[in-house]
Amino acid sequence: MARRLRYQVAVSLDGFIAGPNGEYDWIVMDPAIDFAAMLREFDTAVMGRKTYEVVNRDGHMAMLAGVECVVFSRTLPAATAPGLRVTADDPATVVAALKAAPGKDIWLYGGGDLFAALLSAGLVDTVELAVIPVLLGAGVPLLPAGQVTPLVLTDHRVLPGSGIVALAYAVPGGVGPAPSISYVNG
Repeated sequence: MARRLRYQVAVSLDGFIAGPNGEYDWIVMDPAIDFAAMLREFDTAVMGRKTYEVVNRDGHMAMLAGVECVVFSRTLPAATAPGLRVTADDPATVVAALKAAPGKDIWLYGGGDLFAALLSAGLVDTVELAVIPVLLGAGVPLLPAGQVTPLVLTDHRVLPGSGIVALAYAVPGGVGPAPSISYVNG
C-alpha cells in the first residue's frame, strides 16, 4: 500500500488550529484518545516553521521521538540531525518523494499554509479533525481562504467526556483506503 499524507489536527468549532498568537491551550485532552496508538500509524511528520517553533519551544518534540520530522522553512537554516530535517526545498517535491518511498503514513502535523500548499498539489490523502468544543473568534485558520475541496466522510466519533468530535475524511483521488478513527478507545 502506498503511503498516505494525513492532515491530522485539532480545530476549534469555528475553524482555527491555533489562537491569534499561536496558542493551543484551548485543546482539551480526552483519555479515550490513545496517542501512543495514533503515533504508531506514522513514521514521518511534516510541518511548517511556525508549528515547529511552537512545538520545539514548548518541549513537545519529544512526543515525536521515533518519527522522522521534516520542517519546511525559508528562514531557518537548513539542518539535518537524528530525527529532524529542516529544509527550504519545495514542500510538494519533498512530500511527493516521501510518499513514493516505503514506510508508514506521513503526518501533516501542522501549518495551515503548508496544508493549503500540499492540498493544492494533490498530495493530501485524508483530513482528520478533532473538533474541540470551543469558539476562538480569531486565530490561525484550518485552511486559508480561497480553496474549495470536497471531502468524503469515512468515520466519526463523539467523545462524550470532553465533547470532542473526531472526524475522518478522504480527499477524492487520494491514496489507499480511507482512514478510520482507530486510536479512540470505546
